[in-house]
Amino acid sequence: MVRHWKKLELPLLLVLALTAALAAGAYAAGPERATLIREASLYASAGSNGQRLSQVGRGSGLTILERGNADGQPWVKVSMAADQDAEVSREVTGWLPAKAVVTGATANGDQVIFGQAVDSERQAEERGGRKGAAEDALRLYSRVAELFPGSPLAAEAMWRAADIRWQLAKTAFVRTAKPMEQKYLLAVIAKFPQSKQAELAAYDLLDGQMCQEWRGQAECPQKESAVYEQYAREHPQSPKAAEALYNAAWRQASLTDIYRIENDVAKSEAARKKATALAQQIAGQYPQGDWKPRALDLIYKLEKKIPIYGVLIE
Repeated sequence: MVRHWKKLELPLLLVLALTAALAAGAYAAGPERATLIREASLYASAGSNGQRLSQVGRGSGLTILERGNADGQPWVKVSMAADQDAEVSREVTGWLPAKAVVTGATANGDQVIFGQAVDSERQAEERGGRKGAAEDALRLYSRVAELFPGSPLAAEAMWRAADIRWQLAKTAFVRTAKPMEQKYLLAVIAKFPQSKQAELAAYDLLDGQMCQEWRGQAECPQKESAVYEQYAREHPQSPKAAEALYNAAWRQASLTDIYRIENDVAKSEAARKKATALAQQIAGQYPQGDWKPRALDLIYKLEKKIPIYGVLIE
């Protein structure tokens, strides 16, 4: 009897392990996630003759519950947040035409969604572009990273979504002074450390250290110049390194005028030397692109005592 058990033990264990693995895999897979690349109507039942419930925008997060056919085309029953822009929202269900629905199993789905996100972003930048296109782009970029976390486009998509959200928040801050959420940019840095996208996210975060107004005082440009110079020093390979150095140099050049207006000759001259050194660093380290000419322009103005900030008082 013991011998028979030993003979059956290995096959039985393999069967049990396989069953457990399949069950775990099914559980891990979870519900099928998807998004839309074109705005579509949500219906109470499959088919365009059903009751229309609402409009579903590009980039909306969807969970597929069921598949069917109506009107000679495939339809999907989905669950989604009623308010796609809210962190907490009630769930609604309904049917959508499947042709504009992209899932994680769609061939080249990451590129399709990314391409639509780029198109929406361009629409947002154009005069008279589609209303809400920036929000569409934000959601679409977010879906690339969510549905295709292993895609080569995931880091760039996650960064672009965070950046658009940040720029929209900056605009709202000017109107309402509502605090800007940093968590999306910080998430890019945490998920893709040492990447170009992490460097760009870190640069965006510098906005939170800038003054709303200088009011002719030296304290703000002095602090901001140090912030930008530190970024350039800590992120020398960043696509924003030259820009950060220029921003630091420009603020030092502005201090030259602020201190001159205050009749503080020593501090004005020290700021002029600092601004010149930073501008020369740009010209030497970043000869390509626009930053070298801009740096040389700044040096010329400093040499000729052409005012950078405010009104020059002789």
